[in-house]
Amino acid sequence: MSIRIAPSILSGDFANLALSVKAVENADLLHLDIMDGHFVPNITFGPAVVGALREHSDLPFDVHLMIENPDQYIEDFVKAGADLLTVHVEATRHLHRTICSIKEYGVEAGVALNPATPLASIEEILPELDFILIMSVNPGFGGQKFISSSLDKIKKLKSMLEERELEKQIFVDGGVDKTNATALAMAGANVLVAGSAVFGRNNVDLAISELREAGLMGL
Repeated sequence: MSIRIAPSILSGDFANLALSVKAVENADLLHLDIMDGHFVPNITFGPAVVGALREHSDLPFDVHLMIENPDQYIEDFVKAGADLLTVHVEATRHLHRTICSIKEYGVEAGVALNPATPLASIEEILPELDFILIMSVNPGFGGQKFISSSLDKIKKLKSMLEERELEKQIFVDGGVDKTNATALAMAGANVLVAGSAVFGRNNVDLAISELREAGLMGL
């Protein structure tokens, strides 16, 4: 697997989201954080905004549902243009049912794990997943400091997948930048979600390129 870069629009210019989306067309995915003010202490946007942005980008939309009762909104986000949907293991009571519901719509299904959530919580459902997202910050806000213990978690997940002869994508989200991208790739991550490290730079194209190059050094 190569390294893919997924800029997080959470760090974009909310007054000009369409321009922010167009600015990262040389990335591999666009990461959209959906927050409801309940599962996480912040509110972002919903399917209507995702649908509006869909018209401004050809990138696959990686929609990260940081919300309670995600099953109620799967269809809405798929219709809005999601190509990948991520739910939190902590947010759904019947995870297998939720993942199956996502896949029935023909989009990729992933599960996110908060920093304190153990890998054992997804052990039984690993074969059903297209990817796993390791949160390297506590979800809810951009610009947080990377939690270094996430590296060990990614390594353990990689070993777990290899033991079961499963080839799944490993996403990492939170405090990702060019200073830790190499180590993250070495640990097993192949999709780097980055907000401030991309949109916080004057040259967005250069930021994406540097992040990708740093990741490739870890392969």
